[in-house]
Amino acid sequence: MSYQVLARKWRPKSFETLVGQDHVVRALSNALDQQRLHHAYLFTGTRGVGKTTLARILAKSLNCENGISAKPCGVCSACTEIDRGRFVDLIEVDAASNTQVDAMRDLLDNAQYAPTAGRFKVYIIDEVHMLSKSAFNAMLKTLEEPPAHVKFILATTDPQKVPVTVLSRCLQFNLRQMAGSSIIDHLQNILGQENIPYQASALHLIARAADGSMRDALSLTDQAIAYGGQSVNEAEVRDMLGAIDQSYLHQLINALLAGDGSSLIAQTKAMEQRSLSFESALNDLAQLLHQIAVAQTVPDSVAHDLPERGVLLDFAQRIPAESLQLYYQIALLGRRDISLAPDEFAGFSMTLLRMLAFSPKEQDLSKPSQASPSKPTISSVTKPIPVEAAVPSSAAATAEKIADTPVPTSSVIEEAPAVVEQAYPADNVGLAPGMTKPFNGDWRALVDDLKLGLARALSQHCELISFDENSISLSVPEAQKHLLLPNYQEKLSSAINQHFDKKIKLQFSVGGTGNTPAQQISQEKAQAQSAAETGIGNDSFVQALINDFGAQIIPNSIKPI
Repeated sequence: MSYQVLARKWRPKSFETLVGQDHVVRALSNALDQQRLHHAYLFTGTRGVGKTTLARILAKSLNCENGISAKPCGVCSACTEIDRGRFVDLIEVDAASNTQVDAMRDLLDNAQYAPTAGRFKVYIIDEVHMLSKSAFNAMLKTLEEPPAHVKFILATTDPQKVPVTVLSRCLQFNLRQMAGSSIIDHLQNILGQENIPYQASALHLIARAADGSMRDALSLTDQAIAYGGQSVNEAEVRDMLGAIDQSYLHQLINALLAGDGSSLIAQTKAMEQRSLSFESALNDLAQLLHQIAVAQTVPDSVAHDLPERGVLLDFAQRIPAESLQLYYQIALLGRRDISLAPDEFAGFSMTLLRMLAFSPKEQDLSKPSQASPSKPTISSVTKPIPVEAAVPSSAAATAEKIADTPVPTSSVIEEAPAVVEQAYPADNVGLAPGMTKPFNGDWRALVDDLKLGLARALSQHCELISFDENSISLSVPEAQKHLLLPNYQEKLSSAINQHFDKKIKLQFSVGGTGNTPAQQISQEKAQAQSAAETGIGNDSFVQALINDFGAQIIPNSIKPI
């Protein structure tokens, strides 16, 4: 006996075995059981969701010898003939191949004659939107005054192309795309009955590639069985689909969190050597970021049998929400623009470097974040920032008082880097010789005055080491060395030359103490946030709410202003 593909062998033959279309099954079942029958039905939906299958089941329900019912017997001659595609009163038409009006007229001329063997003469017209305007007009007359023994079941993937005059004469049912969990459960059931070993992670890949189509999922499963030698394993399915190994994506995200540009490029080169599709990689990366965002917001929604569950929950704890949203948006834009890049390698690697360059966090995110007070620096001591929380006045006053409290001198001496004192020698304070504008070594103030575009990210991550009338020495932290692009250096140098109206030589190095404007801003924000939270917690009105009504303070909802 010849082999029968899974999509045909396991095609549902009753409403009970139909997967993923409960809303349609319920409506049709009630109508059949109550004998409330319409003369025309329209099933819409994407490929492989069960439109034709549902039409055949409905035809069996209408013509079963045991009577009209939502549960046809499946053993009478009408049911078996319909299953085999040989029922004389079931006429299936592919509108894509019969678009002309003459073909439709010939078809409808026979509609006036009574059925030969069944109760109803059922016309199933697939891809009905492909009919010509004249063919629709020819069919419209029959739809307006149909014979009692005729039922029309129309199916289409594009209902917008069906004339409204036809739509208004049909009961319309929209079939949904299959959920990934429904596809996986169905595949597990089929493979179990077929005695074919499988890995659950492989079925997740197939369900993802099927994109909501059960027929596509079964076809891919057939292909996977052949590819894997009567088994369905994750490694073979990945090779078959050309899917990106999730471990690559996990390593890329870890490198992003660590700010390790060299590791990002190394991983990208390794993917290139394996001839992996970078466009697919960006798609998979965006999908992984979406899963992490969902796990971050609703951890219980992550399926317990998902192979990547542990990794997703781990990333959800380690990646700040704002960074996650940024990475996702950049991945989408990178996938959109990858065809415009010089090549896929350049487009993919540039997308990753863009994530690295525009990450809103300065600290190393490779480890779970812990709530700890930032160490005070000279900047934070000499330039305290006022804090006013959006709370009752007493709490705001408390927060402001805490923010303005000076840090003990001994703490500054112990924790402020010694090199900072050397960076601003006394004889350089004021107007440096040869400079037309005053510069006292306050690099952060200078950066704020400069007219910068793309080079602002580089300037924010520079630490001033020394300067004289002709040169400025800057240091960039190791984690941000990827910003030392020639284009960025040139734009920053041009802005400084324009500011001082003379040629100033910029000298860059990697290292330093990390006392950059970006780090100073981050520490000031942390101090302001801590002060606001403390002010809220100590406020008498808030304490009364907690004591009297059992209120709880949500730290993430407190924002200093």
